[in-house]
Amino acid sequence: MNTLKIGDKIPAFECLDNTGNVVNSDDFKGKKLIVFFYPRANTPGCTAEACNISDNYSKLDKMGYNILGVSCDKVETQNKFSNKFGFQYPLLADTEKKLVKLFGVWGPKKFRGKEYEGIHRMTFIFDEDLVLTRLIDKVKTKEHADQIING
Repeated sequence: MNTLKIGDKIPAFECLDNTGNVVNSDDFKGKKLIVFFYPRANTPGCTAEACNISDNYSKLDKMGYNILGVSCDKVETQNKFSNKFGFQYPLLADTEKKLVKLFGVWGPKKFRGKEYEGIHRMTFIFDEDLVLTRLIDKVKTKEHADQIING
């Protein structure tokens, strides 16, 4: 995996969100941005993580952050996930695995003794110039917002 490093600029991207709208990196120029990657919508860990961020959305918003959640799920799956829990931020449907590869979160994983390729749960925090200022690579799904807010 060739994960982005502190000081890197956000890679240029374009992707559909959970409502079918095109979102691209230029939409966030001049804004702080949190991009969190999760393996799969509606799984226990991913639900805990996304809900924890949603529960703390107003705090993150007051800190000036825009938020994007990203997985390789289809637009319809992301939309059902978002609607089920009432997320106030978009979920990107990276079905072609372009973002996961650009950010360097796609790679080998192990689960129950099996090896496979998949998304590593990571969060990238960018400043107003879209420069990576923080990377959280050991996400605590139920305390993720605290990891972002309290560093």
